[in-house]
Amino acid sequence: MPAVSFQNVSKTYQSARGTFKALDGVSFDIEPGEFFGLLGPNGAGKTTLISILAGLTQPSGGKVTVNGHDVQADYPSARRQLGVVPQELVFDPFFNVRETLRLQSGYFGIRHNDAWIDELLEGLGLADKAQANMRQLSGGMKRRVLVAQALVHRPPVIVLDEPTAGVDVELRQTLWQFVSRLNREGSTVLLTTHYLEEAEALCGRIAMLKQGRVVALEKTSELLRRASSNVLRFKTDQSLPDDLLVHARVTGRVVQLPAHSALEVEQLLARVRESGVVAEDIEIRKPDLEDVFIDVMGGAAQAAQAEARS
Repeated sequence: MPAVSFQNVSKTYQSARGTFKALDGVSFDIEPGEFFGLLGPNGAGKTTLISILAGLTQPSGGKVTVNGHDVQADYPSARRQLGVVPQELVFDPFFNVRETLRLQSGYFGIRHNDAWIDELLEGLGLADKAQANMRQLSGGMKRRVLVAQALVHRPPVIVLDEPTAGVDVELRQTLWQFVSRLNREGSTVLLTTHYLEEAEALCGRIAMLKQGRVVALEKTSELLRRASSNVLRFKTDQSLPDDLLVHARVTGRVVQLPAHSALEVEQLLARVRESGVVAEDIEIRKPDLEDVFIDVMGGAAQAAQAEARS
């Protein structure tokens, strides 16, 4: 039995401008014990899908189950199976950290939960903040408390919706060490993130969404193995000519260009020199998940355009 199952899930919104389809027949399963990544650009439907999984949004069609419990027909049982860390910082300003976690335990009917709360506080670097009022915490510390709240009832399925957005490196390392430990102990983890290096390092399998549809669903290793090219990387202070710029990924001084062969590397470098661009720190690297993501999203866009013309 899958830990999480999405079966032909759709979600349509009505507005003054007409109908907007946020999800369009999304189907995939997440197996028990998986560390699964859900990726996509803004507006792809990731948060809508998670809101449906958490029972916060009703689907227009399809079915979602958590360990066999339907999130609509059997919401109380399904909700007990889930620990959801939302994107937004939501907290009660009237309680300290320990009181917040005790209160969250009570929502699930759990008494005398202090031993596990202590473990959460220690594992997430919150032990010295246990008596601090939630209002006194920094944004990063509040996010740690959100994670602890999601885990306080020991859910078998953990959902992390952009958990490290806007937080420091220390929190990321602390969070991933603790969540990876829970995953090794048998917890299923569903992660959405825009930090693709995190997804590449953590997730054994990945689904990519674009405009409400699944456009890729494979093991992370297979996605990387099937990448069609290596990458020529260099630094420059100058602008690339248009014929190179259209294929380049530029981040500040760093330019990255796909190169399918050694001959193409030579041709690209020759074109760079001809254009008068001075390249520094030249290297050739294997493609990473960000390269794959860009390729998949570009291919999905071309397929959508072709479908619209036909």
